[in-house]
Amino acid sequence: MSQFALPLDWPVTSGEGDFLVGDANAAVLRHLKHWALWPVMATIVTGPRKSGRSLLARRFVANSGGTMIDDADRVAEEALFHAWNRAQSERRPLLLIADAPPPAWQVALPDLRSRISATPKLAIAQPDDTLAAAIIEKLLGARGLATPPEVLAYLVPRIDRSYVGIQHVVDMIDETALARRSRLTVPLARSALIRMGVIDDSC
Repeated sequence: MSQFALPLDWPVTSGEGDFLVGDANAAVLRHLKHWALWPVMATIVTGPRKSGRSLLARRFVANSGGTMIDDADRVAEEALFHAWNRAQSERRPLLLIADAPPPAWQVALPDLRSRISATPKLAIAQPDDTLAAAIIEKLLGARGLATPPEVLAYLVPRIDRSYVGIQHVVDMIDETALARRSRLTVPLARSALIRMGVIDDSC
């Protein structure tokens, strides 16, 4: 995908910045926009840490009037059971956020297990190259660092294309730029990756 934007009819929470949309999360976003058509008033969204899943959930709640439970796989089963039932009776959507979907949860309560089985499950994937580049540019821009295209072209093939990995790279680039009081260049990005042990001097 070549464009990244949050749908204009979704409210923006002050200070949270833009949510970047790509192939990794587009299906989840489409599903959340059409919550009135859900077969049950609940959905489980899973995905890696730092993938924006909680930000997306907060905006969904603001837009739909529903509720969310973060780290749902760590919440008491009876609390989830009652939240699921309440969502159906009140016709207010419930969004459950977790690292992984059942059966990874190993739900013990039979009544909850049956309800979870009937609940749609969607996953945010790790970013592809296009989304990874957009995230790097956004995060560095928030720190006052303009990212030239050649720097993105250098970084993306060499880093761990995960949300957490991208965050670590951005942290090191920012630290290196501050230490050198330098703008962002390919040599500076290369130095940051060497310091992290991502590449060696020959790369």
